[in-house]
Amino acid sequence: MKKFNIDAPVRVDEPLSRHTSFRIGGPADAYVAPRSLEEVRRVHALCVREHVPRFILGAGANILVADRGIRGLVIDLGGLAGIHREGNTVEAMAGTPMARLADVAVEMGLAGLEPFTAMPGSVGGSLWMNARCYGVSIADVLAFADILDEKGDERRLPCRKEEFSYKRSPFQSMSALILRGGFRLRRGDYAGLRAEADARRADRERKGHFLHPCAGSAFKNNPAFGAPTGRIVDSLGLRGFSIGGAAVSERHANIIVNRGGATARDVRSLIEHVKSRVHERYGFDLEEEILYVGDWGPDDRGAGDRHSDDRGAGDISDRTAPPRERG
Repeated sequence: MKKFNIDAPVRVDEPLSRHTSFRIGGPADAYVAPRSLEEVRRVHALCVREHVPRFILGAGANILVADRGIRGLVIDLGGLAGIHREGNTVEAMAGTPMARLADVAVEMGLAGLEPFTAMPGSVGGSLWMNARCYGVSIADVLAFADILDEKGDERRLPCRKEEFSYKRSPFQSMSALILRGGFRLRRGDYAGLRAEADARRADRERKGHFLHPCAGSAFKNNPAFGAPTGRIVDSLGLRGFSIGGAAVSERHANIIVNRGGATARDVRSLIEHVKSRVHERYGFDLEEEILYVGDWGPDDRGAGDRHSDDRGAGDISDRTAPPRERG
């Protein structure tokens, strides 16, 4: 840590609950938030040279950090932010919030990023996950990504859509750090873009994304199931069901929220409970969209013993046709 030679402080045992949208997470052995691209290069190079385990943190959305925290060094790229336009291509540094990028694009009169309005998460995390909102994936608008590879070399990778799939990207199989993304957009009518962006924000508000700390959708959708995951979970009467401080949102059944004091174990236990109930009723195996990161022990995914009464399993009998979502 003394060899980093950077201005940003390196903190020991930093609680990651301060840096995740869930407001959950144990301590990082060490934590640093580089303030410039040069500091990122130095930290990355030292970690590679000294074989220091590292975890790259963006906005802390879409992840559940273990109560035991993360071993090694957490590199927070939140300070690596900035947006630059070249014609119809907009470049954004990895730490730039996707919500800000979407708003800036609308203000520029450029179309393509409106579906990501008010979405939590950073540009780097969205590229890594191939984030998808309202039928649009990052790969649909991504032109290129600049990365720092395991050797410390910067490379520009063109986007090849065949290498991306639903919530999957080629970055997930790389030992590389995403520095920035370039998005190929198109000119649009400002009034129409603004209206669509406002509608997306209103829809997220209606679904309760901002009422409690959460990580967005808990489970992926699967077209083979015949209905969105939220409808499937809702059909079992699980809205409001809780384990400890974690609960299925009252507003949308595919969102798990921290109602106060929730632990990572609470959330994971609730996820396992929902998966079990869905499998028992329909035979479907839900796949988590939330990523489990950090030091998970063998007892960290139990069913839990502090839960509210289940409000019933609904009235359906057809295992392959969940009813339409309420509301």
